[in-house]
Amino acid sequence: MPEAVGALTEAVFYILLSLHTPMHGYGIMQNVSMLSSGRVTLGAGTLYGALNTLVEKGWITPLNNQIHSRKKEYTISPLGKTAAANELTRLSELLSNGKRIIGGAQV
Repeated sequence: MPEAVGALTEAVFYILLSLHTPMHGYGIMQNVSMLSSGRVTLGAGTLYGALNTLVEKGWITPLNNQIHSRKKEYTISPLGKTAAANELTRLSELLSNGKRIIGGAQV
């Protein structure tokens, strides 16, 4: 049975979503900003620290097509897809419970 992960940070969730299409760091930064309508911006240090952690966890994989490019590309692994899907389930539960209790009221 896979170990319980707990809540993902918003940045990690967006990185995992971004890597459903292989891309390099700068592309990930741009995609995260686009997906969040500019609300989430990743600095290089934050991004590359997260990428290293995600590689160590086995959630993403560096691609081996770096022969003619200095840009390292990454892709999400099956384990990373599971982590993202689990987070989506968790967020859906939060949203469902919030709607049930608060209703459609604007806060």
